[in-house]
Amino acid sequence: MRYVRPRTLAEATALLAEIDGSAVLAGGQTMINALKLDLAQPTALVDIHRLEELRGIEVTADGTLVIAAATTYAEIAASSVVRRLQPSVAEMAASLVDRQVRNRGTIGGNCCLNDPTNNLPPLLTALDAWFHTASAAGWRSITADTFFSGSLATSLRSGELLTSVHIRPLPAGARIVHRHLQLAADSWALARVVVRLDAVDGVVEGARVVLGAVPGSPMRLPAVEEALTGRSADAALIGPALAAFDQSGVEAVGDAHASDAYRVEMTRVQLRRALRSAVEQETTRSTAS
Repeated sequence: MRYVRPRTLAEATALLAEIDGSAVLAGGQTMINALKLDLAQPTALVDIHRLEELRGIEVTADGTLVIAAATTYAEIAASSVVRRLQPSVAEMAASLVDRQVRNRGTIGGNCCLNDPTNNLPPLLTALDAWFHTASAAGWRSITADTFFSGSLATSLRSGELLTSVHIRPLPAGARIVHRHLQLAADSWALARVVVRLDAVDGVVEGARVVLGAVPGSPMRLPAVEEALTGRSADAALIGPALAAFDQSGVEAVGDAHASDAYRVEMTRVQLRRALRSAVEQETTRSTAS
């Protein structure tokens, strides 16, 4: 296996195109473990971690937050810009696993792996993020709904490299709530839910409900989103939303930690808790205003 460290983004995409079977090495929090367990056997590792073109956080003229793909969780959590514009992203990054992983792991690696237990894909889907990619053939822009194509799968093409994550400003009445059930504070989730309510004058004008920790994650729930839209942003919306949640449509994989039935039921519990928290946020905001 070869190890190569390109000096520019253009060189990186050229190497990925030229070396058949090559793989990207960013923070290495998953790739190194896969190599140690002989689960991955790339012909070459293209190390992008030190490319300045893939590091950093910016804001465009329209307020869109742009996070370069090799930016670490720790850098995102410490950024005052992220905390101001997208506090849910900063909070998520700050709570990921442990300090060692946060200092090495990258937002791009988390998204490109798209492990069902990963925290960021469901949140970025709820935030309606989109992704810029580069390859020897050119650039692409991909929405979150298209980018995440299933468990451990994305729409990235062979030789293509994720360069940045883009998140547009939230509406004034937007509320983002993330709830999960974990075995321990630094372990993977058994159930994960992200709820976004966009409320105007106390009425939900738009909603996104996204599941994680299930096959096909991130998984949106259109029926629940429809049940939420048009309702008053108060506790009365929780019942109809839960009634629209079809547990039979949610798959889960049981293991030594929990059965599949338990995981699905806990997903329903996390949905109820997330909705309650979102309603409480909206009530607090309305009262304060």
